[in-house]
Amino acid sequence: MKKLLIIYGSTRPNRGGLPVAEWVVQEAESAEQFDVAFADLKTVNLPLLDEPDHPAQQKYTQAHTKQWSQTVDAADAILFVTPEYDYFPPAALVNAIQFLAKEWAGKPAGIVSYGGVSGGLRSTQALRLLLSGVGTLTLSASVPIAFYNQYINDQGVLEANDAMKKGLTGLLAELQRMTELVTKA
Repeated sequence: MKKLLIIYGSTRPNRGGLPVAEWVVQEAESAEQFDVAFADLKTVNLPLLDEPDHPAQQKYTQAHTKQWSQTVDAADAILFVTPEYDYFPPAALVNAIQFLAKEWAGKPAGIVSYGGVSGGLRSTQALRLLLSGVGTLTLSASVPIAFYNQYINDQGVLEANDAMKKGLTGLLAELQRMTELVTKA
C-alpha cells in the first residue's frame, strides 16, 4: 500500500483547525487507500530554515532537517491541511516546505484548506505556487471548508457535511490514482 503523508500546517497557540486535520486523517485511514502518516508541524517543531546549503544539495547538517527529510521522502503522496492567514498559508508551512527540495519532487499533492468566507482558497492558490516550485504534482481540485468553526462540536470534533465528505472522498481517490500512475512510471 502506498504511503500518504498528511501535513497539518498551523502551529499557532489556540489553533482552531486541528479538528479539521484530525477529520482528514480519520477519513484517509477509513478509506484504506493509503498507509497514512500524520505530521503536525507544531510537533515537528522546525526552526526557521537554518541549513547552510541549498536543500537541493541535500547536505543537511541539522538533526531536525534530517528527520524531516526522512519523513517526507518516505511518502508516496502528500496531503496538506492548511488555514488561511492574511490570504496565505502559515509561515510554518512555507518554512517546512522550503527546508527540503528533492524530497517533494514528483509526488502527487492535495490540499484541504479552511478559513472564513473563502474556505482558505486564497491560501490554497499561494500554496500551489510554492509547491510547483519544488516539483510536486499538485491536484487541481481541493477541499475548501468555509466558516469551518461552525462544524466543530462541543467535544472539539469536526462534523463534516455531505459536501466536505464528497470533496475529500474525491480528493483521496484522485491522489490514489495519481500516485499509482507516478509510481508505475
